[in-house]
Amino acid sequence: EGHDIVVVVSAMSGETNRLVALAHEMQEHPDPRELDVVLATGEQVTIGLLAMALKDIGVDAKSYTGWQVALKTDTAHTKARIESIDDEKMRADLADGKVVIVAGFQGISSEGDISTLGRGGSDTSAVALAAALKADECQIYTDVDGVYAGDPRIIKGVKKLDVISYDEMLELATLGAAVLHPRSVEVAKIHGVTIHVRSSFTDTTGTLVQEVGDMEKEIIVTGIAHDMDVVKMAIFGVPDEPGVAYLIFDELAKAHINVQMIVQSAEKKGVNDIAFTVPKSDKEEALEIITRFKEKVGANAVIMKDGLARLSIVGAGMITNPTAAARMFMVLSKAGINLEMISTSDIKVSVIIDAKRCVEAAEIVAKEFDLVEEN
Repeated sequence: EGHDIVVVVSAMSGETNRLVALAHEMQEHPDPRELDVVLATGEQVTIGLLAMALKDIGVDAKSYTGWQVALKTDTAHTKARIESIDDEKMRADLADGKVVIVAGFQGISSEGDISTLGRGGSDTSAVALAAALKADECQIYTDVDGVYAGDPRIIKGVKKLDVISYDEMLELATLGAAVLHPRSVEVAKIHGVTIHVRSSFTDTTGTLVQEVGDMEKEIIVTGIAHDMDVVKMAIFGVPDEPGVAYLIFDELAKAHINVQMIVQSAEKKGVNDIAFTVPKSDKEEALEIITRFKEKVGANAVIMKDGLARLSIVGAGMITNPTAAARMFMVLSKAGINLEMISTSDIKVSVIIDAKRCVEAAEIVAKEFDLVEEN
């Protein structure tokens, strides 16, 4: 249709897991720099193969690794953040009529090392390239035909969304909706990139992620997200003094551990308790950090609890409608589902519950907020 096209590809299905397993065969805790060198090979294979496939049907194409583009990042190996993109080579190829194929998920650090952006990083690569090139749209092709109001694998008949705002999509992605990587939505919002989430297998229109403006306020809850990858940490008897919370969360941040929910109890006899959640993949390192912290500040005890899930409702309409949290708590209470932690913002309510009841809870809440198609 006359468009200039840049294609971003990830590794083939299962390939990154295979490479991670190989790395762990060599080293129990693989060196992050060398792990990035290994992981980046998955996308290098797919860009070359796609370029060959296009050439075979008469379409001129040229492939680039992330560091050839160059997509420049910071030095946080396996979790690098994009700092800048050099679009000169891509623009020259586009002007020459070529389809440009770029390896997602990877770049080059400020120290000249291969870096990777973390799981789902190809989404982030694509949106960042779209921003750098001022593209009309960033189409992300996946195994679903758009963004749904909940996980269609567990909520039967859940509605598909035609449009969703950046803020709502960012909340849903951060809270466990796997269709888009949270950082890709963050980059899209900052740079005003419209994302079109589409199916790899059909030509149907998907879901647009964009600045929506004044959302229809009668839609209180836009979507539900769940995350089974949650561990609760708690520190009891923390001295109620300025700077104490900073000490622990600064150490967690330095270890690149993403703390998801934080609840602090009311002060009692000069101490309080702090509870928070982290991804399961970070639980051992987080436990080690807070155990050191316990000794440092003289806290009473540390606990870690597994087997939990986070269930969240998200919607711009919640800003002007105060009933959403109460309705969510009511239907969960009627089902006898206990709430271990609660966290809220202007457009979301999250609860920590028993993972075994997460699917049941998601179905109940979806029906309460009319997110399921009528039979």
